[in-house]
This record gives sequence, C-alpha cells and structure tokens, in this order.
Amino acid sequence: MWALFIMKNVKKQRPVNLDLATIRFPVTAIASILHRVSGVITFVAVGILLWLLGLSLSSPEGFLVASSIMDSFIVKFIMWGILTALAYHVVGGIRHMLMDFGYLEETLEAGKRTANIGFGITVVLSILAGVLVW
Repeated sequence: MWALFIMKNVKKQRPVNLDLATIRFPVTAIASILHRVSGVITFVAVGILLWLLGLSLSSPEGFLVASSIMDSFIVKFIMWGILTALAYHVVGGIRHMLMDFGYLEETLEAGKRTANIGFGITVVLSILAGVLVW
C-alpha cells in the first residue's frame, strides 16, 4: 500500500522519444553492444566449428566432405563473419582488460578513442580474415 502512495507522488521523468530509429547511441555504447553480440556469435560458432573439425578428422572421406562444404561461397562468407566477430570480441576484450587493469583511463574521451581504435583494428583483422578464407 505504501508503494502505491509513493508511486503517485513521484515525478515521472520518462523519455519522450521512444522511436529507436531516431535515437543516436554514442560510439562507446555501440562498441559495448557489438562486443556482446560478437560474444554470442562466437559462442554459437564454436559448435559449428567443432562439428566441422570433427567431420574433417573422422576419416579421409569426412575430410573430403568438410572440404567440399568449405568450397561454397556462402559457407566462406559465414566463416569470414565468424572470424570477424571473433576478432572484434578479442579486441574489445583486450580493451576492457586494459581499462580494468588501469592502463587506460576510464574517461569518456578515452572510451571514444579506444572504441574507434578497436573498430579500426577490427577492420584490418577482418580484411586479413577475408584474405585467409578466400
């Protein structure tokens, strides 16, 4: 009963704009969200990659089947996406560890700078992964 009385007297300061298409996230928020998404992609990809590895190591015929699976453009594109997600997750993880250990400042400017550097490193690693896959 007391909670209802408090809720009626609390000034409601809710956001006016709830259209997610018009909300602009800062680069640090985008980096954080992408780090979580890349972690989920990497977690799911481990199962796929272990299945493919098991198939290739099962027998010479299994290796040929796994090799023929990897010849498809779509599979190569998926593999490139997995490697890009893994690269971003590792770069983001190193960034967070450097902040946690005190090697990087925990200010907004340092966060923006390191997020942009992380994006740049990931682009380079993604290009290298594309060269590796194709």
